Amino acid sequence: MTKTPPVKGPASYFPSIEAKYGQPIDHWLSIVRANTALKHMQIVSLLKTDHGLGHGHANAIVAHELARLKAKD
Repeated sequence: MTKTPPVKGPASYFPSIEAKYGQPIDHWLSIVRANTALKHMQIVSLLKTDHGLGHGHANAIVAHELARLKAKD
């Protein structure tokens, strides 16, 4: 029997983000994708001020999605 390794890094916050804010992670990731012209901390600030996310949760979402997008390039 193979045990699934625990999720590490920013994605480890995703279950608590979904539970706390009532939206699927794809909702938040789409906001990041729609604002890639902004810098990392500007997107974090947008998620905090416009959508009410806490700093740590917003930072985890932005870090995860920007790293994923950069890896695709």
